[in-house]
This record gives sequence, C-alpha cells and structure tokens, in this order.
Amino acid sequence: MRSTPLRRTPARRTLSVAAVAALLISALPATALADHTPLPSSVVLVGSLQSELGCASDWQPDCTATRLTAVPGEQGRYRGTFTVPAGSYDYKVALNGSWTENYGAAGAPGGANLSISTKQATEVTFSYDHASHVIGDDLPKSVTGKRAAQWLEPGLIAVQLPAERTGFSYRLFAAPEGGLRNDAGSIVGGSSSPLSLRGALPKRLKKSYPQLASYQALQVPKATQRRLAELLTGQLAVAVYDAQGALVSSTGVQLPGVLDEIYHKATTRTFGPVWSKGRPSLSVWAPTAKSVSLLLDPAGSAPERTVPMKRAADGSWTVRGDRSWRNARYLYQVRVYVPSTDAVEVNKVTDPYSVALTTNSTHSVLADLADPALRPSGWTRLVKPKLASPEASTIYELHVRDFSINDATVPAAHRGTFLAFSDSASDGMRQLRTLARAGLNTVHLLPVNDISSIEEDRAKQQSPDCDLAAMAPDSDQQQECVEAVAAKDGFNWGYDPLHYTNPEGSYATDPDGPGRTREFREMVKGLNSAGLRTVIDVVYNHTPAAGQDPKSILDRVVPGYYQRLTATGQVETSTCCSNTATEHAMMGKLMIDSVLTWATQYKVDGFRFDLMGHQPKAAMVELRKKLNKLTLNRDGVDGKRIYLYGEGWNFGEVADNARFVQATQKELAGTGIGAFNDRLRDAVRGGGPFDEDQRIQGFASGQFTDPNGVAANGTPEQQKASLLHNQDLIKVGLTGSLRDYRLVNAAGKRVKGSQIDYNGAPAGYTADPQEAVTYVEAHDNETLYDALVYKLPTDTAMADRIRMQTLALSTTALGQGVSFWHAGAELLRSKSLDRNSYDSGDWFNVYDVTKRTNGFGRGLPPKADNESKWPLMRTLLGDAALRPQRSEIAAAERQALDLLRIRKSSPLFRLGSAALIKQKLRFASGGPAQTPGVIVMRIDDTVGPNVDRKLRGLVVVFNATPGATTQTVPGVRGHRFRLHDVQADGSDPVVKTSSFDATAGSFTVPGRTVAVFVER
Repeated sequence: MRSTPLRRTPARRTLSVAAVAALLISALPATALADHTPLPSSVVLVGSLQSELGCASDWQPDCTATRLTAVPGEQGRYRGTFTVPAGSYDYKVALNGSWTENYGAAGAPGGANLSISTKQATEVTFSYDHASHVIGDDLPKSVTGKRAAQWLEPGLIAVQLPAERTGFSYRLFAAPEGGLRNDAGSIVGGSSSPLSLRGALPKRLKKSYPQLASYQALQVPKATQRRLAELLTGQLAVAVYDAQGALVSSTGVQLPGVLDEIYHKATTRTFGPVWSKGRPSLSVWAPTAKSVSLLLDPAGSAPERTVPMKRAADGSWTVRGDRSWRNARYLYQVRVYVPSTDAVEVNKVTDPYSVALTTNSTHSVLADLADPALRPSGWTRLVKPKLASPEASTIYELHVRDFSINDATVPAAHRGTFLAFSDSASDGMRQLRTLARAGLNTVHLLPVNDISSIEEDRAKQQSPDCDLAAMAPDSDQQQECVEAVAAKDGFNWGYDPLHYTNPEGSYATDPDGPGRTREFREMVKGLNSAGLRTVIDVVYNHTPAAGQDPKSILDRVVPGYYQRLTATGQVETSTCCSNTATEHAMMGKLMIDSVLTWATQYKVDGFRFDLMGHQPKAAMVELRKKLNKLTLNRDGVDGKRIYLYGEGWNFGEVADNARFVQATQKELAGTGIGAFNDRLRDAVRGGGPFDEDQRIQGFASGQFTDPNGVAANGTPEQQKASLLHNQDLIKVGLTGSLRDYRLVNAAGKRVKGSQIDYNGAPAGYTADPQEAVTYVEAHDNETLYDALVYKLPTDTAMADRIRMQTLALSTTALGQGVSFWHAGAELLRSKSLDRNSYDSGDWFNVYDVTKRTNGFGRGLPPKADNESKWPLMRTLLGDAALRPQRSEIAAAERQALDLLRIRKSSPLFRLGSAALIKQKLRFASGGPAQTPGVIVMRIDDTVGPNVDRKLRGLVVVFNATPGATTQTVPGVRGHRFRLHDVQADGSDPVVKTSSFDATAGSFTVPGRTVAVFVER
C-alpha cells in the first residue's frame, strides 16, 4: 500500500479534498471501492460544464442542478438531459453528494475525466450504470473519439490487437482538417496508406514505454514517413480490417512519442522572450500547428497587429521584433487541429514561457528580466545566508498571503503581498528574525507562480459579509459566510498553476506587467537579509485545465502532447486535475527551464516539488545536474547550494514505475534529492491521513501510555504493539530514514531500516540523510495542534498539550534529516480542525504572531470536506479549555525556539553522511522489553572523526509518557553528561528536573518531555 497525504485539490477552486482521496484510492485495486457499493442517494454529473448548467461553480458533487435521475424500471441506471452550450468540457459522476465515490472513464473509481465538445447549444443525455460504473453521453462519436494507437517513431505505430488476427490488414487514415467518419463500415473523409504488422514492440521501445509492452508494432511505409510533418498537423486514425476486409475497429492516434523523436532538437532551443541588443525574439514550440502568428499590442497608443511567425525545422515558430516591442502585450494565435473537437481551431493563447503578464493573465508581456528597473537596490550584490549542507536546513512552510494579511504593522497596500517581506519593522518580519536567530534558516513559500484561481485585481476581491468574530466558536455560520465568497476572495493555496515561470499577480501591489518581478525580488532580498534562504513550492505535475478550456494553455498550443493521457486518449487526473507528462521531452524541458529561470533570475535557494512522484526520476536528476553547473561568476548563483525536495508519493497511473522510473521516495536514494518522510509523521501523530476516525493515537499523542478510550485504537495489547512499532519508525526517521542503518526492532531482531514495515513499504528509503525531509505538520491535513486536540484525552491540561506539541516537533528538530515545520507550529497554530484549508479563506487560515489567537474555535470548518466530523468537532470547538491563552501560546513558542537553538548548537544533529550516522548514532534500547513511549538516542563523537570540537557526545531522551522515566544507557557509566545549556538556562522548569546518574549510567527525564544531555 502506498503512502500519501490526504491532498488539497485546487482545480477550478472547487474540487474537494475528498475528491482527491477518491482519486488516490483509485490506485488501489478496483474492488476497494468500485464493487458492491450500495445504490447511491444521488448521482451528480460533475465537471467543467456545471456552471453552464445552473450550478454555482464547476466540479460541485452536491449541486442538484446536474443531478441524474433514476430510470424507472431499470435499477441502478441513471440519466439526465441538459442543454450544453457550445464549447469543450470535461465530466465524470460523483455519488452521494461528495467526492468519496466518483467514477470516470471506463467506470474506473476516481478515473480520468471524459470529454465532450459541441459547436452549438446541444441537448445531451448523460447516463450512468451503477453495476458497471460506466458513464456515457449520446453525442455522435468521431472515428477518433478514442485515441488508442500511439505513433512512437517515424516508422512505427503501436496498437493493441486481438489475439486472433490471421489475415488482418491495417491502414492509416489522414484528414488535414478533420472529419473522418465511419459510413456503414467504411472510413470516409480522408486519404489512407497501408500499414504492415511487424509483431511485438522492440525491446528498446518496451523499455521506454513499459505501459505499452503488450502492444503490437505496425510498420509505416517510407512514402508515408516522408509526409510525416504534414500528417501530424491533421486528424489521424488507424483502422483494422479482418481477413474478409470488414472493418474491425478504428481509433485515433496519440503523437507524443513521434513528436519527441523527430523534433528532439527543440530541446536545445531557448523559448519565450530572448533579448539581444535591445531587440526581442520569441519562440514557441507548436509542431502540429498549421500556422502561428503573434498578436502584438505595443505599449502606448499603437494598435494591436498580427505578425506572422516562421516555422523552424524543430517544430518551433519564431519571430524577431524591434525595440518598440519592449513591454508590449502579446498572444500567440495558433491554428491547429484539435482531436477533442475534431476540427481545426484558431486558439489565442498566452506564452507558456511567459516572464510577465497583464492582470489576470489575459496577455503575456514582452519584458526583459535583465532590465535594471526590475532590480531592487543591491540585487546584484545580494549575499546568501550560509548553509553548511542540505541536512542543516531547518525549513518553515509559509503562505505569502497568510504571512501579512492580518498584520496591522504592515502598510495596508503591502498586506498579503510579496512586499510585506520587505517591511522589516513589521510583527511578521520580527517573528521570522526571532526564528532565524534561534536556528531557522529557510522559508518555504507555498506556490508563488501565476495561479489560475485568484482574482488579481484586489478591488474586485470579495470578503465575507459577516461579523465572523461575533459568532460562536462551534457555529456553522462562519464557514457559510466564508464559502459564499470562496471563489471570489483573495485566498487560495495556489496549487493550480496557470503560468509556471511568472510571479502571482494577487501577491503584487500592481499585477499589470513586469512590476511583479521587482516585488518578488524584494521579497527574496528581505528574507535573505533576515538570515533566511527562500524555497518556493512548484507544481509541474498538472495544469488547471486541458482541451479547449480558456484556462488550458499548453493543450491549446500542442493538443494531446503536454498532458498525460490514458490508453484511449483521455487526460489523466490522478493528481486532482489535468496531469502533465513530464516524461515527454518538451514538458520535461519546460519544467527544467522554469526552475532554472527561478534560480537565476529570482535567486531562489530551493524548490519543493508538488507530487514529485508523478515525474520521472531522470528529469529530476537532469535538473539537479543543470543546477550544479550554475556558478556565481557566470549565473549569479551557486547552483550546487540549491536544494531540491518534494512529495515522493507513489500512486495513480504512474504508480510502481508503470510508465517510467518515478521520482518517489525509494527511487531517489543516492540522488541527493529529498522526499517527505510520512513514516515518522504518522508514527508521531498517530494513525494516518485517510483514517475514518482521527482519534487514533501515536507516540506523541498518548498511544498506550495515555489512552483516550476510543475503540479505534484497539485493545491495550494492540496499542502497545502498535506503539513499539511506531517507535521503530521514529528511530529510522531520526537517522534520516537511512535504508541501511541497523537497529534492534520491536521484536528484538537486528534489522536494517528498509526491513521495517510501513504499510507494506520500507520505513528506511534513503542513502543519505539529505534525502529525508522530516515533518509532523504541513499545510495539508490537520495542523499538529488540531491533531492533538483529536487524539489526546479530552481532559489533557493545556500545559501538557504544549509539552506534547514540543515533543512532536523535537522528532524533526533533533533528527538527522532535513527539519521541516509548518508556519505557526511554534504558536500552536490551529485551523479550527479544518482538514483541507486550501480554499477556506483568511479566517480559517489565520496566522497570528501577536498570539491573540492560535486559530482554534473560529467555527466549524467548511462543510465540503469536514461535515461528516461536525458532531465531534462541535464538542471540541465549544470547549473553552482547548483554546490557549496568549501566555500559553508564548510558552509553547519558547519551548519550540529552544528546540531550534539546540539543533543549531551542534553539528552532531546534522552529521551529513550515512557513514557518520552509522558510526556515531545508537538507540539505547529496543526489543519487546523497551519502555513504551520512550526513545533514547545517543550520538557518540568519540567514535570516528571528530565532528563537534566542543562536545564528546550527546544523549536525547524522548519521553512521551505522562510520568518520569529512568533509562540506562550502555557505555556511559562514569561519564559527565549534563543537561544542555539551552534547557538548563531556559524557561521550562519541568525539563530542568532532568538528571544524569554517572554511577548507574542512567538518565531521568520527567513526563511529556524531551531532554538533551551533552558531554564536554
């Protein structure tokens, strides 16, 4: 079973996290959800057409306007007829008013969207069969409605054929303008050429396309190959005939393989605006286009004009301008055959390589990023905060808008924008400097590239028209008010990228034009000046739309290329949205080019890849190599110091390397690229993100040692066994998740980290500690504080809740991997129990460094993702004892800052190599006799090379039990350990009672406490 977090879903701002849960579940065998489900209470047609059919917005599983009705006398069959306006749309069905059970192409649970296209308003009947889960519509189907053949190289087309095919023949049909159709068994409307059966695919192609291993190879004649460039610009179909010449089947053709093969030289071209001596050149890759023109709207009063572009041999279209083009608005006008509409369309699109945009991204802007006017003062001399190694990273995950939107010390015009990070006297920047002085060294920003879902004109952004603060802490009124404007406010996490390489306009004081660039650079400068490196969250695994949707850019330039398709040509949606195909050369190039631009032009210090496991390992390794080549002298940055990490989850159509070797946790070992460690996360918090009952306990939430009485935790014996296994997972996490580190497991056996089980996967997956990003809280799922509200016994005192929060954070701060905290973790940050706050507005995402609130008790969280838990939530949110006071938040902050100071104090917490960790780090106990709820870690610097000149070693005792513990550590009798100065001189009186008995070689630590002892 794979491990993933429960994910947010940004598509069109409306897909819920439950939808993504269903999509992720779809990676499991179909019987996990698709078979034997009871008849639904409702079947709703969901998709990009819902707002056209009377719903408030698209992708709404609870909208009654697109509900299908039961067919009388036909149990399990549902139907609905709607007048669909002209356009192209994606759809599927959702059952029971939520995304928990939804079906797509071929009836697959959480499957790919289906597509329809109409040239005028048309009555369309949609149907759903609950027995098979198959969905359909009654629109006439083109010969190429499905694209199940794949043209892989000039002389070879791959197809699936019946086992019995004696005497069969094959033809390739082509229609330059589309219009192929089946007329009584004959394909008409175009020309054709014969194809011959070669047999199985060659081994080299099976290796490149493992998902096609069972396909057969059809040979393309030389004469047809000579017309290849022309053929690829029109409609194509492969027809199969039996021995009597009767048509057996016909299908459209997917083109990415052959496009990569014949236009591979495009991978060396520079796309987007290129300036030379004040004159710009533009290039766009559109190999299937019949023509491409530039629609140029110069700055000033000059009228828009159309400029023809010239086709190059690599499939690109180019044009060179003059000096008057500077800062002109522009679009590409692409005349191209579109399979989904079976017609040649004229698409007006922005530049996929845009470096500047107008408000709401209606046009690209011909800006020069080297323009001195776009550089903050001192930009070329910007000094980066030093970082000894990636393992030294201590990362703070922060949302740009959250940081300052409620900060009264930030100028009103700057609130919620990049420029707030340049206001050095603000409360927010003071907080970041405080964290930096303690040991934080990196700020990770949620997506900052151009986002499709946020209104960029701040005057048009709406706010809840309610007195939210006056409402009861357990009321459902707050969420109702927030949801009413969610599609029109200024908040979204931003995981719906419209343009990959341009700063988001809603985070700029002036979103119109290249001013965004200067303001973004001001932010980087402000963070660097505070001693903090800057990481940005990048989302190359999907686009917000595909096909002819107005928010589809790549697919309207080269239809069917940039998106990953199913075997029959639908766009895959396992990420939540329209998946991209970074395994295709030019999509991989776009990703790499984009990252290099952010690195060199914006001096970004690291990149966090959303759903990185959906990308090829090869692409990530290539990116790493290209970054390594960047130098300060030539490029203005030291690329070797740029850190790469991401979500290495294994699910969807690419799972288990189905299409390529993925950039997943286990596959990245040895690359130096980091992946989030969900093993330690779940073991510390308890349970997992897919739990039906969020009250399942873990190491830091009272499992076995302080049970909450919830039946889902099992019997005391089961709780103890689970806790000891969780301690194994945490120990492996503390090593940096090393796969080859050896320890004694809960059963008393000496095993490697990779031999400890985590839901069927190895607990240890790295070859180097920098490849593990250790965390217990992130923007996804409930905050740590909220998780502990669920899991700790409800009568747990606030002081003890703070201690468990600190204990949980210590497993990341004091381990060997990269330490990662969610913004506000030090402040007991809550989202009022919201499990998926991607579109929950400023109210539920509050980040308050003044400590007036931690965010708990701001009402029941939004209905779409949380309603099933509302009864339990009401009880918790209404409990005043669970809302910390300002003094309690301050106490939590002091304890968290001490963790950062301790981590910073010694390089022993970041040994930096597997060899040193194996040599120096030991766990004092293991096996069935170890103390449940206690982990003792020793780092001995007298073994091997000296790492910390000030220390002989250290011992860390993690005591998650309510009572004191005394732990004997082998080999320390007669030593002179004492409590770390940070704790001995700190504000926590409880930890100060910790002691070391040199005679017995034992350490005594009070309950719910992490204590660090050092020997000088």
